[in-house]
Amino acid sequence: MKNFNLFSRKNRFTFLRTTTALAAIACISTSDSQAQSLPTPESYTCYRAGKDMTIDGKLNEQSWKKAAWTDSFVDIEGDKKPLPLQETRVKMLWDDRYLYIAAQIEEEHIWAYQDKKDQIVYLENDFEVFIDPDGDTDNYYELEVNAINNTFDLFLPKPYRKGGKAQIKWDIEGLKTAVSIVGTVNNAKDKDKRWFVEIAIPFESLSTETVKPLIPADGSEWRINFSRVNWQHEVDETGRYARKRNAETGKVIPEYNWVWSPQGIINMHYPEYWGKLHFSGEAVGKAK
Repeated sequence: MKNFNLFSRKNRFTFLRTTTALAAIACISTSDSQAQSLPTPESYTCYRAGKDMTIDGKLNEQSWKKAAWTDSFVDIEGDKKPLPLQETRVKMLWDDRYLYIAAQIEEEHIWAYQDKKDQIVYLENDFEVFIDPDGDTDNYYELEVNAINNTFDLFLPKPYRKGGKAQIKWDIEGLKTAVSIVGTVNNAKDKDKRWFVEIAIPFESLSTETVKPLIPADGSEWRINFSRVNWQHEVDETGRYARKRNAETGKVIPEYNWVWSPQGIINMHYPEYWGKLHFSGEAVGKAK
């Protein structure tokens, strides 16, 4: 079992990420009224995939080539902060069994060391998925993937501000993920270009003992959002990457939080502010 004191501090962004308990408390106490000044949620029409889907991180299938990319990610606070330093974008497909997600992540320094399932992946750079199938802001799911294809998934019966507690032992059964790299991992001597994440989430797996799966159909709408955690880094004498620390205080410099649909506040756990995923029964590339 993970150290829950550390784990609970994620509530600044994904569990409010902070480096101090005081900052976490301040963010948890953010009022709903403060959170109302938000941009319009992004939306994406998800078309049906062909029968050629292979989860290998390469996105070579014709279905992926026909699918549209989302707009580039922005800061989690939206227009309050500058645009991200590096581009991230996503595309999606679906069929009778899976929701498919592909992400393209521009990155000059690709690094990741956490290689054990359900490690706290966001303590390094990662890509994250948040899904609320029925859009009621309760019973939602989170998945994190890093550049060496290690995953961390969890279920939340309700947001933290409503007393929700993360169920870390819950897993996405049948999950498929793959990563491909344009560059080299954990090599600080060169500059990389990007990495790709490819994900297949079984609809049946988005369930618990008390929550039944919600299988989409033509016209269904889910709430979904994506985030990218990106840390400033430093390299030690052995060439190993680490999160950069403030030279005066010794504390880790806060991460960048880049997202598809901006939250308006530094807190991903407001599902009502996520983007909208529209399922279409038309085949990708066939829609008028």
